[in-house]
Formats: sequence, structure tokens, C-alpha cells
Amino acid sequence: MTNNDIFRRIRYTFDLKDSTIVDIFALAEVSVAQEQVTAWLKKDDDDAFVTMKNRELAAFLNGFISFKRGKREGPQPVPESQLNNNMVFQKLRIALNLKADDILAAFELAGFNISNHELSAFFRKPSHKNYRECKDQVLRNFLLGIQLQLRPNQAASSSSTES
Repeated sequence: MTNNDIFRRIRYTFDLKDSTIVDIFALAEVSVAQEQVTAWLKKDDDDAFVTMKNRELAAFLNGFISFKRGKREGPQPVPESQLNNNMVFQKLRIALNLKADDILAAFELAGFNISNHELSAFFRKPSHKNYRECKDQVLRNFLLGIQLQLRPNQAASSSSTES
């Protein structure tokens, strides 16, 4: 999944307006213009499409954590320049304050079965012997499961058009 795909799915799932997205970036102490947000949301074949960089997605996810859970005291986390699916998954888990059972329920809604042990491997440090890389399919199904929880009526029609 590209950063733009992840960004689009989060925006749709949580029904975020462009102005709200600008505010979310501001929570992470990053300034973006509404035009920039619009360019990130364009389809890949559109001439106005702009690829979202890792640091930009990380800043959005950091702001999303503050948006959902409240801004924490002290300096805000610095957006990572290298981002992988495990980090995106972890940031979404924190933002949504999800426990393992909540995540497993989201996967079940998406028709994707995973064990608790497999799930915990995604949140381990890369140096841990049981660490497992989060593949695109896992992240895609997690986002779909969350979408099915929050927008049950719209999810069925949009998932077939997004792929």
C-alpha cells in the first residue's frame, strides 16, 4: 500500500474533511495547505496527484493520535523519515486506543483470521526474535475492518470501487 492509499482510507473511514485534516497536521506541529491535502487525495493517474512522503504520513498519524486521544504534554513526537506498515499499524492502534481483542474483531469483520500471537508479533521491536513484518494485506484488512465497524452501510460499496 502506498502512503496515499493509507491516507485516503483513513480519511474515508473517519469521514475527515480537508479542513479537519489540516487541523490534524497542526496538532503534530506541521503546517500544510488545504491544496496539498487535496493533491494527496487525488487518484494516482490524476495530473494533480502528489505522492505523500513518509515524513508527511508520519506527521499526519502523530496528529491523528493527538486528535483522537488529546494532545500530550511537552514536545510532540518528531515524524519519522522511514515508515513501514508495522509503524502505521502501531500508530493507528494507539490513536484508536485498541486492545488485541478490538483489533481481532476488526479483522474478523473483514473476513481475515489472525491469531493473537500473530497479532502481537507485529507490535514487537524489529530486533525481537518473534517480530513479524506487517504485509500490505494485513494492514489493508485492518483498515477495512475498522471501516466496516464505523461505516457499515458505506463500506461494502466503497471497498469494491477502491481496489
